[in-house]
Amino acid sequence: MRQAKKTSLWKRLISIFIVSSTIPIILLCLFMLYNTADVLRRNTATLMQNSLKQLDDNMQVQFEAYEDVLYQMYTNDDVVEWVDKLNAQEDIPVTISQLRRYLGAILNSKEYIRSITIITESGMEVTYDQITATTYKNSWIGNFSMSMDALYEEISSDSKTHVYATEYGTNFANEDYYLFHFGHRIIDYRDLEKQNGIIILSLDEDMLRQILESPSGQEQMISANFLLDGNGRVISCMDKEKIGMVFHKETEKQMDAYKAFAGEMLQLNKDYISVYSYMDQNLQWEIVSVTDQSIYMKEIYHKFCVIALICVLLLGFTLFITWKLSGQLVESVNMVVDSMKKAGAGILQIRVPIAEKMPLEIEAIALQFNGTLEKLAYAQEKEKEANERRQQAEIRALEAQINPHFLYNTLDTINWMAIDRGEFDISNTINSLANILRYAITDINGIVCVRDEMEWLKKYIYLQQFRLKNKFIRKIEVSPEIMECKIHKLLLQPFVENAIIHGFKGEQEQYILEVRLTREGDYLQIVISDNGWGMEPSIVEKLNLGQPIKTAEKSHIGMDNAMMRLHMYCNGQEKVTVKSELGKGTEVTLLLPFKISN
Repeated sequence: MRQAKKTSLWKRLISIFIVSSTIPIILLCLFMLYNTADVLRRNTATLMQNSLKQLDDNMQVQFEAYEDVLYQMYTNDDVVEWVDKLNAQEDIPVTISQLRRYLGAILNSKEYIRSITIITESGMEVTYDQITATTYKNSWIGNFSMSMDALYEEISSDSKTHVYATEYGTNFANEDYYLFHFGHRIIDYRDLEKQNGIIILSLDEDMLRQILESPSGQEQMISANFLLDGNGRVISCMDKEKIGMVFHKETEKQMDAYKAFAGEMLQLNKDYISVYSYMDQNLQWEIVSVTDQSIYMKEIYHKFCVIALICVLLLGFTLFITWKLSGQLVESVNMVVDSMKKAGAGILQIRVPIAEKMPLEIEAIALQFNGTLEKLAYAQEKEKEANERRQQAEIRALEAQINPHFLYNTLDTINWMAIDRGEFDISNTINSLANILRYAITDINGIVCVRDEMEWLKKYIYLQQFRLKNKFIRKIEVSPEIMECKIHKLLLQPFVENAIIHGFKGEQEQYILEVRLTREGDYLQIVISDNGWGMEPSIVEKLNLGQPIKTAEKSHIGMDNAMMRLHMYCNGQEKVTVKSELGKGTEVTLLLPFKISN
């Protein structure tokens, strides 16, 4: 079979460029013509989304300022006292006068506040209102969509600030007023659960309209912004008569309804109108912006003309530089190929030189190739270091190993030496210590029966008695029915240690340590008590609340850790109660789920 004649890359590139440059450039021109319009639309959409987010941020800043005013009122001690008096039917005229004088000062301190209303637990209403003939008469609550009782019930049910969307308030001086409201229950920090009343701050819808009309990147366009609540009801727009109009959300014709709504207000052709919206996630309010896009249609036409001219020039320029660029491209490819061959031969230090005139694509390949070689060399070096560290760690582990049998045999030797010399107390102590160490080291997080744990605990207490020269006596009572109950090892030791070390630190005629284990229903009850020094009330409170103890006393820290172990082992089913009185002693009660099997 005759082998096809091979040609160089340079010749192939020349042929490909000549044949294929015309068609791609023409297609590119068409693509750019259509893509430009899409880019403009997407950029406009991004700009509008950013503008709407900025409007939402401005609204949130304004809301926070008025929420601060509301906070000053519902946490004010004087307001709490006055409302308490009204609930108690004490000095009603004087109290109402003082309260209204305070509300009037707050109302006049900030723009857009039209009314402040307080509703007490007893159902009494106190108002300072700016849009009525008399400031003490409420202007809006009679027209509100909720009754006063329902409003009170909803606001007083929690400690959150409630925001109510714009509704018709009243007509004053031949002008309609639309109000939206912030509500919060009055909080008495001396009794946070007390229900004594609510405060409602009523703001003029003009504030929302001013925010919607503020400059936000839409200065070159004719636009209209309006605000909808979660139910699709208009709560602010440039035409007050439109407030209250309802759009049916999540329908196919929703955008057309927005266009028709704005087109009626701005007198625009809805074919050139675009709709953008932004949802406030906290309030579930939607800011809708409807803009006239005719100015962008003219800009797109001019872009089309420019792109067409550029494409024609690009075609001629491409044909002109094809010859020159193909030579540079082949040279760059050869540099990469030569470096790859050397790297394949094992020379990992080789790198592709990056020439100034190297095409970006070849440069990217060269940089990626160089980076791969650097990562490979780095990985080899790290592997070498890891092997060295592993060997060193194995050596250190071997050097650090201690045979427990050597420790037990040594203690056994000392034990017999003590017996030979008649030091039986020392012998018993060493024997107990060996048993304690063996029990503690073996399967430290294991589960054992109460019988084994109590035997170990007796040896531990014996050592403590020996150390303290029998400064205390122990009493251990265990119900026979719980001897086979399963518990985790070493859970009781920190509580016993706390009683001995922390409780028996003073001088007293006789200290007593008691440990009692009984069954209480589905729980194993463990009571550890002493008549020692006791603990500070602050430490007792933290232990009962399960809070961490920050103290230099290691005994307390050990008991704190033991309680955390209990919580993990029992999955939160345990109950721990600490009772202590300075100078009289401490009692710790543990209730653990009763288990017979592991």
